[in-house]
Amino acid sequence: MFTIITMPLIPMRKEAGDQYEMVSQLLFGQQIEILEITDNWYFVKNLSDGYEGWIGKKSLIPKHFTGEMTDTSGFIATKIPLVVCFKTSSVEKITLPGGSMLPRIDRDQFELLGEIYQIAQTEPVYTKSGHAQLIVELAHQYINAPYLWGGKSLFGMDCSGLTQVVYSMAGIYLPRDASQQVELGTVVDFLSEVQPGDLAFFANSEGSIIHTGILINSHQIIHASGCVKKEIIDSQGIISSQNGEYSHHLRVIKRLL
Repeated sequence: MFTIITMPLIPMRKEAGDQYEMVSQLLFGQQIEILEITDNWYFVKNLSDGYEGWIGKKSLIPKHFTGEMTDTSGFIATKIPLVVCFKTSSVEKITLPGGSMLPRIDRDQFELLGEIYQIAQTEPVYTKSGHAQLIVELAHQYINAPYLWGGKSLFGMDCSGLTQVVYSMAGIYLPRDASQQVELGTVVDFLSEVQPGDLAFFANSEGSIIHTGILINSHQIIHASGCVKKEIIDSQGIISSQNGEYSHHLRVIKRLL
């Protein structure tokens, strides 16, 4: 079975239960496949990135379930951290996180699963030329968002949630985890050769990729650690703005644009 998310966001958990770790979040407009059903939980796959996890049954409306996938190829990710909409049938407000997937918009309205939504504000016009500068501008919108493992919104996000959401805003769809994202793109050999929007990846002592961030230039990075923030980077890694020590050790830089 398939359906489309109509809640602002839904936590995906590692196991079936509210007490279990949140591994990601589903955003409004993303399509999922329901793989398994228990009394109170669905095991689902996010068709946007292939990520799988458990979500509570109360989060979905059974009448919206279909036997086939819906063509969502024309959906576009929202480019601001919060988008306020109203359901025209009830004048009920719904606030959508950045990166939510919306179908074609006509006169600030769109329709999804039989419900018509009115967008209360328009997105700003982004003047940056090219994807590279745009990605950096979009990432700046999340400065000071708190860190939240598995999070993908202004109210909490992790490092790969930041990169995934920001890239989706620019029309580029990445896998969920840093260890998956690092498999994409081409290697940039030196920091002096980076372009805005390149992704830096960082490893633990065993060499496993555990962190990522968006490079602003050859010496600054935006990443989620404690909160989303700008910090200094050199060839060894990220220098903490709190204590001046290295907080993450650089493994590789990749260009996806």
